[in-house]
Amino acid sequence: MATGARRSVTVLGSTGSIGVSTLDLIGREPEKFELVALTAHKNVASLIEQARRLRPQFAVIGDMLLYDELKAGLEGTDIEVGAGRNAVIEAALRPADWVMAGIVGTAGLAPTLAAVRRGAAVALANKECLVSAGSLFLAEVARSGATLLPVDSEHNAIFQVLDAERLHAVDKIILTASGGPFRTATMDEMKRATPAQAVAHPQWDMGAKISVDSATLMNKGLELIEAHHLFPVGEQRLDIVIHPQSIIHSMVAYVDGSVLAQLGAPDMRTPISYALAWPERMATPCARLNLAEIGSLTFSEPDPVRFPALRLAREALKSGGAMPTILNAANEIAVAAFLKGDIGFLEIAITVEKALEQGAGDAIAPNDLEDIYEIDRIARIRAEELVHLASR
Repeated sequence: MATGARRSVTVLGSTGSIGVSTLDLIGREPEKFELVALTAHKNVASLIEQARRLRPQFAVIGDMLLYDELKAGLEGTDIEVGAGRNAVIEAALRPADWVMAGIVGTAGLAPTLAAVRRGAAVALANKECLVSAGSLFLAEVARSGATLLPVDSEHNAIFQVLDAERLHAVDKIILTASGGPFRTATMDEMKRATPAQAVAHPQWDMGAKISVDSATLMNKGLELIEAHHLFPVGEQRLDIVIHPQSIIHSMVAYVDGSVLAQLGAPDMRTPISYALAWPERMATPCARLNLAEIGSLTFSEPDPVRFPALRLAREALKSGGAMPTILNAANEIAVAAFLKGDIGFLEIAITVEKALEQGAGDAIAPNDLEDIYEIDRIARIRAEELVHLASR
């Protein structure tokens, strides 16, 4: 963003944690940003508050049944109001320079792809875009000239320290993982783990589903697949290391022996700000590191026996085609079942592995979003059946 230029912004998923953090940063320097559109799925009260405070041109609620409430809540303003899936896609198509893709799940695929197809700078916080539809998205990025700006703290860290013009000089890209709440737990302790224990992340304040993914390390497996698409160095040059302090967010090792790392306090506003101001930087209220206070940073290899999700993700990546889509869909079903108390913690990975085995023989490689949706739908049905059998 050139100095003095005003950037037009759309936030897809403005009431989620990523959206709220994005708007927090925008609200601190409102003279630098013009809000084109805000979208939310069901949290109409928060959307009304955000829209009244920040005055976007367009506010959209995904649930059609909440249209009247949104319209009434914004009465007396000049904000245009919309509702439903098509209105969310329309918001993504509005001519904003920069789009935060913060809608969780497959619901984020179509609007994010719409923003990509018109050549926007897309800050990517939706995992499904690359995990479930990576090849499709990258093809559209190449065709449209869009810019993908990774927002996940790990990918954003790599983005900051990777010499993208000289990938041949990269020896290894190293994703760091906190290890989650069960980093040192025994298999027996993990078998008896409750949802409350699984969502109690030691470093990050996240939603329940992402917190469980962190506990199984599936989040790191999904990030491995994302990194494969974002940073094309080859799967064999992607590594994962446990780093419980969550201070180093990722590293890039080069062929000369140098290792560059991005460090920062565990606050999502740091990577969001880097994407929001890119290619410049902007001030944030995030805590500053005091390395003397921290004292030490520790690292270890992930345990493949206690955390099989990493193996499953890497196998899905190597298999390609529909397998990453199946991995993601089955994991969502298994995590939801665990949070409801229908299956145990260790059964999450077991369910995902069985779903991958079932899908290996008949799943077609996706060519478009409709293929992705169909693969996702079938994988969810099969995972639900597996959950039902496991809970009997």
